Amino acid sequence: MRKVQFGLIMPEDVLGTSGRRGYLEDVDRLLATVAGKYDSAWCIDHLQGDVLEGWTTLTFLAARHPGLRWGHTVLAQSFRNPALVAKMGATLQFLSGGRFILGIGAGGQMAEHRAYGYAFPPGRERVTALDEALHIIKALWTQERATFAGCHYRVEGASCEPRPDPLPPVMVGAFRPRMLRLAARHADWWNVSSTGIEIYRGYRDEFERACDEMGRDPATVRRTWAGGCICAPTVAGVAELAAVRARRGPEYAHQVGEDFVGTPVQVIDQMRPFVESGVDYFMLDCGGFPRLTTVELLIQEVLPALNA
Repeated sequence: MRKVQFGLIMPEDVLGTSGRRGYLEDVDRLLATVAGKYDSAWCIDHLQGDVLEGWTTLTFLAARHPGLRWGHTVLAQSFRNPALVAKMGATLQFLSGGRFILGIGAGGQMAEHRAYGYAFPPGRERVTALDEALHIIKALWTQERATFAGCHYRVEGASCEPRPDPLPPVMVGAFRPRMLRLAARHADWWNVSSTGIEIYRGYRDEFERACDEMGRDPATVRRTWAGGCICAPTVAGVAELAAVRARRGPEYAHQVGEDFVGTPVQVIDQMRPFVESGVDYFMLDCGGFPRLTTVELLIQEVLPALNA
């Protein structure tokens, strides 16, 4: 059984929580705390709201904090031409010494796309576009010259030097049937976000059926879970940290049953069924940030218990 690892989801509302002046200091303190304990850190890829652009942020922080691998949860494939994404990923893999993970999805927020002038076609078309994008990215990463013609994207004799070595893992976020089949076809890592265990088990069974359809051994795909986490020494402390985030608005509140919320013992009990179902990588935010209680307890008590 593979060792359980944690990744840090960077606070998406950090500008509103810390303010402009305190942002970088708070983030550096958070990343210094998890360095050497967590495997990775992850940036969002959203445009609307008080957030930073995902690629720029990741590139800056990856250079600033070299002890972590870095990825996005997840890139919206429609925001960037896939050949450009391949070149950007290859460049970052080279400059970071192999610390890039490509997390990518079909894009899911209609209002955001339309506000920034991006088309937002029906889900079936977005999944097809993502499939084409991944074909192009992989071809550019592995072939001297790549040619591909699809309904949405095309390249002709395109090169991507230096090609990434090693190849970045490809993580696909998926839970609906078409996306699960796409993940079975392309993904090194399969990600599901903010999902309770019973629903997750259903997704897992569907994903394994999709792997069978694609002739893929499900055991070759790493299972990851991404979402919120609040951890404090006492029930009262948990409530206090939850209130910090909830004050930002109901859309930011952690949901019991969908996120991990509780004391260390409770969080361990919530995570263990996922580990038993094959998840060995948890990408978690720091509930209560800029307070670091959550990550400190995850490092000191939760992660050691899961790997005992």
